[in-house]
Amino acid sequence: MVPLEKLAQITERFEFLEAKMAGGAEPSEIADLAREYAELKPVVGSIAEYRQLLDDIAEADGMLSDPEMKELAEEELPALQARLPEVEQSLRLALLPKDAADARPAILEIRPGTGGEEAALFAGDLLRMYQRHAEAKGWTLSIVEQSETELGGIKEVIANVKGEGVFARLKYESGVHRVQRVPATESGGRIHTSAATVAVLPEAEDVDIEIAQQDLRIDTMRASGAGGQHVNTTDSAVRITHIPSGIVVTSSEKSQHRNREIAMQVLRARLYDLERQRVDSERSADRKSQVGSGDRSERIRTYNFPQGRMTDHRINLTLYKLDQVMQGDLDEVIDALIADDQAARLAETGL
Repeated sequence: MVPLEKLAQITERFEFLEAKMAGGAEPSEIADLAREYAELKPVVGSIAEYRQLLDDIAEADGMLSDPEMKELAEEELPALQARLPEVEQSLRLALLPKDAADARPAILEIRPGTGGEEAALFAGDLLRMYQRHAEAKGWTLSIVEQSETELGGIKEVIANVKGEGVFARLKYESGVHRVQRVPATESGGRIHTSAATVAVLPEAEDVDIEIAQQDLRIDTMRASGAGGQHVNTTDSAVRITHIPSGIVVTSSEKSQHRNREIAMQVLRARLYDLERQRVDSERSADRKSQVGSGDRSERIRTYNFPQGRMTDHRINLTLYKLDQVMQGDLDEVIDALIADDQAARLAETGL
């Protein structure tokens, strides 16, 4: 059973916020109070449902001793008790600490790993997979920076993904994605293993990360490309180096001003992600979460084309529906990853 004292404390805090917002709050407090209020509202709703169910069970149980009400109680009580585990589990999940970045847009970065041109082609396949998934979810995926190989593969792509619950779901995609298939570049028909890395970062706001101007080195250069419309005849491309961290970000759109904006947006996201990882490491130095750790070097998934299967190694989930997955049907695997992550965190918190 969930500790009732904890539920009472949460409800009291919610009522305090409600009263504070109704009158007496300073204008400078409103945004923070509204944010906390919005976060607690669904939790308090789950608490109310749980308490009501406990009251209904207690009432029905008491009716068993009343000859006139016994028959009705015997009919209602099993149904009420059957609902209890589901409502209790829903409440436990609602009580789990929220990742403050879950509601944010995401920066999606994809780069080829081992495997040469085939890895670059696979990186392109992953980009299309995420584009289709975003479309199916009603999200907006915008390409921020993209460079291609001569055969149409991806050297690097950075995209911005906006929509409801974007980072909450896409954060589980960070890591090394491995592919096993006969490459289009292979005439002998042999199966090759290649890889691409995916990084999903929460988009940072100006207030999250303070970047001192003296910590930046900004260079302009001529953009390179595959030729034709990609050739840039002016020095509009921008490379920003964050000296303390060594992070380098480039952008090569046509407008130098826009390139600075793009590069700073990506830089803020990477610095914010570094800070999140540092804080997370301090909080859980004794335990590294299996799922959603954001470890870019971790091999998380294998896409085996000859067998038509996709395996997520973190939760030992294998789906024989690779065609649908590559078409952006990722809900089944992401839902399983979220459920596994929630179970691990529930075990850790002891709820």
